[in-house]
Amino acid sequence: MIWKKHGQIFAPQQFGLEYAKSPQAIVFQDFVRVYFSACKKDGQKLVSYVCFADFSKDFTRVLRIEKQIMTDGKLGSFDEHGIFPFSPVCDGGRIFAYTSGWSRRVSVSVDTAIGLAVSEDSGESFQRLGEGPVLTSSLMEPFLVVDGFVRRYENRLHMWYIYGKEWRSYAGSAQPERIYKIGHAVSDNGVDWQKEGKAILPDVLEDECQALPCVINFNGCYHMFFCYRSAYGFRDRRECSYRLGYAWSKHPGDWIRCDEKLNFEQPEDGWDSQMQCYPHVFTMDQKIYLLYNGNAFGKNGFGLAELEEM
Repeated sequence: MIWKKHGQIFAPQQFGLEYAKSPQAIVFQDFVRVYFSACKKDGQKLVSYVCFADFSKDFTRVLRIEKQIMTDGKLGSFDEHGIFPFSPVCDGGRIFAYTSGWSRRVSVSVDTAIGLAVSEDSGESFQRLGEGPVLTSSLMEPFLVVDGFVRRYENRLHMWYIYGKEWRSYAGSAQPERIYKIGHAVSDNGVDWQKEGKAILPDVLEDECQALPCVINFNGCYHMFFCYRSAYGFRDRRECSYRLGYAWSKHPGDWIRCDEKLNFEQPEDGWDSQMQCYPHVFTMDQKIYLLYNGNAFGKNGFGLAELEEM
């Protein structure tokens, strides 16, 4: 692949926000709306909440910012401590969003599950369909079900998501670290999901964590973009931090991983030199674009690249 990088296009601090994590786009007739998760303090901890920024279709102007388009999760709920990421998908005149809810734990830092919300006002606001999740832990996927990305392919709804396999303690780590993989599920109604029950991509790192899959169908193939990192050392070591990965398939469930085909440069300095993560690929006017976060898990906002050749 050959990419044209447009650089950092959104810095949250310019708009009074802290973080702009996991940018995900919906294309309207005259603008592009990018949903993302910001953070606020809850005591000494951060809580994620959902915002959006409307851009001109050439991404040179921010037309509008809306902060916190969903209410906070209720006490004791699966999303009590925030939503990240927030993955929208159009369905006729409505927009559904698969929300990744976070709740704190005692022995480990968090647990997560995937909820569902709907917008009846063209994505201006979203209401939960219920206080519980539509996809959560199960016998073989015991924790950390999150990052749900849903599209309709071959007359069924497909969800790619991640699930936790293990919490592991490492020498020098102040807390256990999580290891998670990408899974796949199908549904006929968007609420009841049948899991495939296995990791669908091979590892290329020891103790590899895979996150935030997104899938497009283009030129007769399915293309998956995701990010991956080492389970330990990722916060302060460039070689262990998130980078972007790629896989392709002729069918939504069978994948061939080939990260080298992505050919996405990581510079030696700048806003995305230490980390590239949380990719979202979308089409607009017969072109393919990639939104992604850089250093510090989205603290520095997000950038844009355009696919010039595949």
